Amino acid sequence: MSAPSPRRWTALALIATAQFMVIMDTSIIGVALPRIQEDLGFSQENLSWVFNAYVVAFGGLLLLGGRLSDLLGARRLFGAGWLILLAGSLVAGIAPEVWVELTGRAVQGVGAALIAPSALTLLMMLFGHDPKELTKALALYGAAAPAGGTAGVFLGGVITEYLSWPWVFYINIPIALVALLATGPLMPAARPQRGSVDITGALTVTLGLGAAVYAIVRAPEIGWGSAQTWLALAGAVVLLGAFIAIQARRRQPLMRLSIFRTPNLAAANLTQLLLGGAWIPMWFFLNLYLQQVLGYSAFPSGAALLPMTVLIMIGMIVLAPRAINRFGPKATTVTGLALLAAGMAWLALISPDGSFAADVLPASLVAALGMSLAFIPSLGTAISSARPEEGGLASGIVNTSYQVGSALGLAAMTAVAAANGAAQLGNLPALTSGFSAAFVGAAGIALVGALLAAATLRSPTSVPADEVAASRG
Repeated sequence: MSAPSPRRWTALALIATAQFMVIMDTSIIGVALPRIQEDLGFSQENLSWVFNAYVVAFGGLLLLGGRLSDLLGARRLFGAGWLILLAGSLVAGIAPEVWVELTGRAVQGVGAALIAPSALTLLMMLFGHDPKELTKALALYGAAAPAGGTAGVFLGGVITEYLSWPWVFYINIPIALVALLATGPLMPAARPQRGSVDITGALTVTLGLGAAVYAIVRAPEIGWGSAQTWLALAGAVVLLGAFIAIQARRRQPLMRLSIFRTPNLAAANLTQLLLGGAWIPMWFFLNLYLQQVLGYSAFPSGAALLPMTVLIMIGMIVLAPRAINRFGPKATTVTGLALLAAGMAWLALISPDGSFAADVLPASLVAALGMSLAFIPSLGTAISSARPEEGGLASGIVNTSYQVGSALGLAAMTAVAAANGAAQLGNLPALTSGFSAAFVGAAGIALVGALLAAATLRSPTSVPADEVAASRG
């Protein structure tokens, strides 16, 4: 084994920044959505596509990103991802109309799909030599994801209030330039592997995911019984089925299906999927409630969610590792999901004439604590079982699980909210009813996640970070 890099902690700062950025880009547009809607002409039902265009490309191409990371080298792909993210951010910022905006967001998602799995692979290369260091590195890396999601809302508020909404995209450009300059000196190089790239598989899974999200988002507007809805859903099933068939037949598939026979891997990825499906709708509709019902402007709306960011950082770095060491990853994951469900059920009690102190703050803190406890152990368990040469694939799968859950969860809760009155802009009781229904639905997703984690995760498991180190030792 080669000696550990003396600059590994500086490299970790860049890796954590990458994770922070790719997740922040899912949330930073939250506060800006009303301004984007007004300037570019989005309908209330289709507004979620500003989020989903990014997440569908991100989630759909993560497996390809993980495979390319293994084949071409993680450092090379990490740099390429930042370059593509920079280009997409520029397009999204200058967009004069809806289709250009969605194109820019999709290109951003492509860049993120290359950055995320390669970043996690680079982390394993830098810290796999020492279980204690790896535990600390994973905690810092893990904290960057949900912290980026929540901090994005705050930063989006500041930028939208004092600059303008295009700057929520332009902020990526200087950060990407710094990352491109630092990647070569800081990141370890890996010898590329031989193999082929399954482009057909990547296209079918991305198109299948996009068709599913499109059908669910459009259904409240055109009707669940319409032919268009069912054709889109049928197309999604066919495309995703074709993806599985392609993976089963190819000698070098994008995703080796047998990898899911590894103990705990499938269960941990299912947990991440449901965690994303519950968490992302919560911040999306909480932000809309603050602005469209309570009347907050952009900056106060973002600042209102800052306490969640602080608690998530503390929970990820301090509380979650201690809970894992004392109670094990399974108990910590189940407890976190249960708390997340409780927090969102509490948020469902919002009222049209509510207040931040009574309706938002306490419930959002309970949800944030649950997220911080569930994310780290399920992430660590998901990446701990793969073979060393499939580190990029394992990283791609777990990131895919979270992002697919985010896209489908938001699409489903957007449909639930619209069906319960959220499409009636200006009607505060109707908006509140719709947002409340979305919180109830998201709480249900988290509760299902807790029950499934309790039933499927295997208890006699060491701390995930130790397992990862042992598997690569």
